[in-house]
Amino acid sequence: MTSSKSREYRDHYFPGTEELADDEVRVVALGTGMPLVRRSQASASFLVQLGNGDNFIFDMGSHAAANLACLEIPFNQLTKVFLGHLHIDHVGDIGELWICGWLGARTKPLEIWGPSGDTPEYGTAAFVDNLKKTLAWDYRTRTGSVPESGGEMIAHEFDFTKSAVIYEENGVKITSFPAIHISDGAVSFRLEWNGRTIVYSSDTNPNKWFLDYARDADLVIHESFMTANTLVRRRGFKPEVAEMVATKYHTSPAQAGKVFSVVKPRLAVAYHFFNDLDTKYEVLEEIRTTYDGPLTLAEDMVVWNVTPDDIIVRQAAVADNVWPNQTKEDAAVFPTLKRGPQVLPSQWVQDGLLEFDDDMNITNYTEDDD
Repeated sequence: MTSSKSREYRDHYFPGTEELADDEVRVVALGTGMPLVRRSQASASFLVQLGNGDNFIFDMGSHAAANLACLEIPFNQLTKVFLGHLHIDHVGDIGELWICGWLGARTKPLEIWGPSGDTPEYGTAAFVDNLKKTLAWDYRTRTGSVPESGGEMIAHEFDFTKSAVIYEENGVKITSFPAIHISDGAVSFRLEWNGRTIVYSSDTNPNKWFLDYARDADLVIHESFMTANTLVRRRGFKPEVAEMVATKYHTSPAQAGKVFSVVKPRLAVAYHFFNDLDTKYEVLEEIRTTYDGPLTLAEDMVVWNVTPDDIIVRQAAVADNVWPNQTKEDAAVFPTLKRGPQVLPSQWVQDGLLEFDDDMNITNYTEDDD
């Protein structure tokens, strides 16, 4: 058994160089931004890693899959995703994780937990089913060349109207509870393991359920949208529209600060704003009007190591040009597979294939054939 008490942490987190202690949680911000995609910030996604070896992904927004890949974790260890709601900036890279993780040697199904909607077509099960239909051609052309089990995607839809334990295995308990975000079908999550608690809002207005479930947690990650002033100054919103977006569709920094001051986490994390030099200080200043406790303004690839005695905040040092990390056992499966005839093109398409001799001369085409 290893303990976090004797651990010395480097200034940066280097993936693959630090094993978690038995009493330790690592949280990595894979995406902290908004639906307006940009290179500097992926959309919402957080990875939670536990000292028992479990990994859980909360939301998988657009462009977050590339940040996840930078951590060089075998895809067979990244099979559990929990969605707070079905906006593109929270689900945009589910397809990437599904297909690319499959190609990256995932041999287990990708499992998706997410809320129901007010009607079935707006729930997570319908989202997963429709994503499969959207990527049907992609899926069909992969079969036979990668393990079929890794191409499965399973939806675990739960009732968004009820606070309930939706996952309980290996000492881990994950509770979903209602959130308020534009329409029915949004939720937040509470993860409990080994005396540690992580709470993630996804997108929500301040609400009573969050106060009940986030109180005294180790790490509370709550959205804190850009200030109304930023929306007026940078996007040209009318003041009344900016105020509505910042406080009615989302949680304003001052509101987020008030939530933090009530639930009193060991460390508060504010996310879901453009973290730029001319915007983050407005967010910080507004949060500090209602909260004076420990705080991180989230950026992509920030890492929090949560132990019984401390919470260490660092940046991950990652490589851009990574290859999928796969175990020898997973990789050994691929050479044994053969592409089946059911996915081959029609014969007339195959007849258009160029043939080459050993000197790379084309042997079955002349200009007269053009």
